[in-house]
Amino acid sequence: MNDFGLYLVITDPVVGYAKCAEAAVKAGVKIIQLRMKHASREDILREAREMRRVTDGTDTLFIVNDDPQMAADVGADGVHVGQDDISPAEVRKRFPELRIVGLSTHNMDQVRASTGQPIDYIGVGPVYATPTKDIPDPTLGLETMGNMIAAAAHPAVAIGGIDAQRLPAVLAAGARNFAVVRAVCQSAKPYEAMRSLMSMAGECR
Repeated sequence: MNDFGLYLVITDPVVGYAKCAEAAVKAGVKIIQLRMKHASREDILREAREMRRVTDGTDTLFIVNDDPQMAADVGADGVHVGQDDISPAEVRKRFPELRIVGLSTHNMDQVRASTGQPIDYIGVGPVYATPTKDIPDPTLGLETMGNMIAAAAHPAVAIGGIDAQRLPAVLAAGARNFAVVRAVCQSAKPYEAMRSLMSMAGECR
């Protein structure tokens, strides 16, 4: 994994999870992640199976947030874990079928600690304040984000409050890959929102 640009985290999409995933595949998004923080396991499993169906056989990778067992059960491409979740090494040991493991980082110490871990990419954030986390980590700002990305041994994805207005500054500060949530999920036209962000990213490089 190197530069993949837009990384879509699908949380409470207004058009529904499957339709948002379908729009991402159509738009050419390389990675999508299912994140349902307060749903039942049954509901998450249902949506995960549907998103696996949508992405199966396409160029869009499907990642499940936090739960490697769920990811393995639905045949996802990988899992994204946080600092307080199961360790990447344990994921690799227990779930070898998961090809991709991502790890959230929130400060420089965590970026440095990620260097020797068996992961494929790191998330760097939150860049800006965001309401998508119940207990958000301290906001990084652009300079710290850029320094963390520069120090990363793995591909890094900037995340947290990124939208069309903020994207040019995020890219100018050193991000090659960026995650969005509300900028797409709160849009009634997610395909158009994604294509606009991807076009903007191409123009800013």
